[in-house]
Amino acid sequence: MGRSQAIGRGFDPRFGPEADDAGCTILHVDMDAFFASVEVRRRPELRGKPVVVGGVGPRGVVSSASYEARRYGVRSAMPSSRARALCPHAVFLPPDFSEYSAASRAVMGIFRDMTPLVEPLSLDEAFLDVAGAQRLLGRPAVIARTIRERVYENQRLTCSVGVASTKFVAKLGSTRAKPDGMIVVPADQVLDFLHPLPVDALWGVGEKAAQHLHRLGLATVGDLARAPVRMLRASLGEAAAAHLHELSWGRDPRRVVPEREEKSIGAEMTYETDVTDPATIRRSLLALADKAGARLRAAGVVGRTVSIKVRMADFRTVSRSRTMPTTTDVAREIFETSWALFQALAPGEPIRLVGVRVENLGSAENAPRQLTLGEPERGWREAEAAADAVAARFGRAIVGPASLLRPGPAGESGGSGSSGSAGPSIASR
Repeated sequence: MGRSQAIGRGFDPRFGPEADDAGCTILHVDMDAFFASVEVRRRPELRGKPVVVGGVGPRGVVSSASYEARRYGVRSAMPSSRARALCPHAVFLPPDFSEYSAASRAVMGIFRDMTPLVEPLSLDEAFLDVAGAQRLLGRPAVIARTIRERVYENQRLTCSVGVASTKFVAKLGSTRAKPDGMIVVPADQVLDFLHPLPVDALWGVGEKAAQHLHRLGLATVGDLARAPVRMLRASLGEAAAAHLHELSWGRDPRRVVPEREEKSIGAEMTYETDVTDPATIRRSLLALADKAGARLRAAGVVGRTVSIKVRMADFRTVSRSRTMPTTTDVAREIFETSWALFQALAPGEPIRLVGVRVENLGSAENAPRQLTLGEPERGWREAEAAADAVAARFGRAIVGPASLLRPGPAGESGGSGSSGSAGPSIASR
C-alpha cells in the first residue's frame, strides 16, 4: 500500500487521523502481513505477487499471507493444501523465524523510543501507552503517525495503528485500519464506532458463540449491548455474558503492562504422515524436550510442570501433565517426564502432532536446586549449558541429544525405542 493510506479503506471518515484524540493515549500497532512482508522485503522481485509463508508440506499451515494472496481467500492458520487450491500460482515459502525475530526486535525498538510502556503481544503487534510522551512528542495521533513513518523508513515495512482510550477499542481500530492505515476513535464516540460492528468483532466471540448470538437475533455489537443480560447468561453463561456486556459498552479497564510474564515454554511438531511407531514418537519428544530446555535456559527461567499434547489423525487432541518435586530447565528431566506421560497415555492410534511444554515458571536465579541421592554435583545441567555455549557460537544444528545423531529405523535420525542417552553431543555437519 502507498504511504498516503491513512484510514481503513471504506471506513467512516469520522475516525480518520485528524479526529479528536484527547484522552486517547492507548495505541495498538499491528504489522501488516508481517512474515510475508519481511520475505518480500528481502526478495523485492516478489512485490505485488501473492506470497504465502508457512509449512510447505502436505500437513503445513499458513503462518502469513500477503494481501495479494488474501484476495483469493488465503488466511493465517489455514491448511497449506487449502491455500494452494485457492491460489495455486502463489509463491509458498518456509518460515524463517530468525529473520522475523530480528525484524520484530527492530520494530519494538522503535516503539520503545516513543514510550517505555510497550506491551508486546507477539512478534508483530503491541500495545503502547503514550500518555507520558505527549509533552515531548505531541498528541497521540501525531505519535502514531511518527511510528508508522519510522517503521517504514527504517524497516521498509508497513503497520496499522488504532488510537483509542482503551486497549480493546485500540485493537479494533488497528484491525479496521488494515492494511497500512490508522484510525482514531475519539473517547466520546466509542459507541458510534463500536455498535455498528458485527458481533464477532468482540473479544471472546468465536464461531460457536457467534452462532448462539445470531440465533438470539443479535447481529451487531449494538444489538448485544441492548440485549437483557439475563438472556446472555442463559445462552453463554455468567462469565462470558458479563465480559461481552462490558465490552459492548466500550468498558475495558486493563492497562498497558510493559513486561509480560511467560506462562509456559515449549515446542511441538506436526508429522508429514500419521505416525504409530513408538520409537519415532520417542525421538520426537526427545527433540522437543531439548528445544524446551534450551528456551528455558535462554529465558533464565525454570518450570515445575511438564505437559504433553498429542493430536490424533482425526484431530482429537489429548493433553497430560505432571508436576515434579523440584523445578527444572534440564532437557533430560523434561524428556523423561514427557516420555512417561506418553507411555501412560498409550493412545494406540495414528498420531498427527506431539508437543512438550513446561509450565509453572519462575526465575532460575532464585530456584533452589535439590540433588537426588547419588547424583553428582555436576552433571546434565552443566553439560546442557556447555551445549548452549557451543550452539551460541556455531548454531543449534551443530549440537543436540546423542540419541538423535545415531541412525534409527527406516533411515531416520535417532535412537531406538529403548532407553537411550538424552545428553548432548556434537555433530560434524
